[in-house]
Parts: sequence; structure tokens; C-alpha cells
Amino acid sequence: MNSVNHLLIDKAEIIPFSTCTVILFLLMIFGCDRSNPNVLIIGDSISAGYTPFVREALEGKAVIERIEGNAEHTGTGLNKIHDWLGSDNWDIILFNWGLWDLCYRHPDAKVYGNRDKINGTITNTPDVYRKNLDSIVDILKNTGAKPIFITTTCIPENEAGRFKGDEKIYNEVALEVMARHRILVYDLYNISCKVHAKHAVADGDVHFTTEGYEQLSKGIITMLERELGYLTTR
Repeated sequence: MNSVNHLLIDKAEIIPFSTCTVILFLLMIFGCDRSNPNVLIIGDSISAGYTPFVREALEGKAVIERIEGNAEHTGTGLNKIHDWLGSDNWDIILFNWGLWDLCYRHPDAKVYGNRDKINGTITNTPDVYRKNLDSIVDILKNTGAKPIFITTTCIPENEAGRFKGDEKIYNEVALEVMARHRILVYDLYNISCKVHAKHAVADGDVHFTTEGYEQLSKGIITMLERELGYLTTR
């Protein structure tokens, strides 16, 4: 029995019925928003693209929050994860790293983000990615929330700082880590390949048009609706 019910029952003889009615009414009205599950999204610019559609679709069912800015690579994740988690009680945490980890950069490169897969240096090797991701998952598991990993989206052939196919290698590493920790995985990679073919923002660009992000969001929304349903039956 919760503390509110304790108050109403234990002190019923001294609280007028009309007062109890008002209290219950206020709890019904103002308690609804607080009871909605809290969902945190951690990721790069791809997640920034689909988050508005997820938030809109789940309005009234869940509070969808996303970190400010870009989660970049797993090294950044390790440095900032506690700040992103804050003191909120999260029910579900969607997270992804990958596109930044596998990116090659060179300080003299003229392409946006200093991307250069010919002369540049990889941000995080698969082994470093594995180690960092493993540490991050340990932290997420201790939050009490349900972590869900989102696989890294596809890389086009002419991307300036990334090799097509490397995303598969990093996704395999991530799947290995998630399996060991028994973390649920949502496969956005295969969906992204189909969507990118029609809705890429430009040739050689990993990003999507607005319509493309909306397409990516659909499966995530369905998955979250299912997971939110499980929360209510616990």
C-alpha cells in the first residue's frame, strides 16, 4: 500500500469525505503525466532525425527525451554517460554508437568533420569499440531502466570518411556485447539500407531526408509500444 492510500485510510476519521474526493480527483488529474514511462534516446545525428517522429507518435503514452547534441563515439559516451543519465528515473534507454567510432578523420581534411578515409586515422578500432561499449552497458544496466541497443545504420559507397561494410563489422561487435549482457537489440541497419536507397540526403552521405527519418521511426515506434506495454503489466 502506498503512502497516499495510508493517509486516506489511517486518517479517514479526521478527513472529511469531500476533502478525500478532492485529493483523489487531483491525483487522477495531475498524476497521469507523471505515470507515463520515461524514455531516453542516446545516439548520433541519425537518432536526432527520427526522435521527433517517435515523440509525436507516443505523446500521451511516454515521455521521450533525447540527449542534447551528438553522442559521437563510445569514448565520448564513457565521458558523458552519467551527465546524460542525470538523476531522472528512466524506464527505457535506447542507445547507439558506431558511425563515429568507425570514422576516419584527418586534421587537414577539407570535408566536413575532417573525414578522410584515405589519409585519416580511425576513431576507435573494433577492439576499443567493444571495450568501451561493454563499459557503457554496465553503467546502463545499473540504472534500473531497460536498455535497448539500436544497430548502426548503413554506409554508402562514396562516404568520405567511412568504408562501406565497416558498419557490419561494428554491428557484429555490438551484437556480441549485447548478447553477453542479455540486452535487447533493435535492428535498424537492415531497414536503413532500404530507406537510404530512396531517401538519402545526398550521394555519399549517411544521413536521410525528413521522409527517410520518418520511415526509420516507424519500426522504433512499434517496438517501443510493445516494450511500453510490457511495463504496464509488470
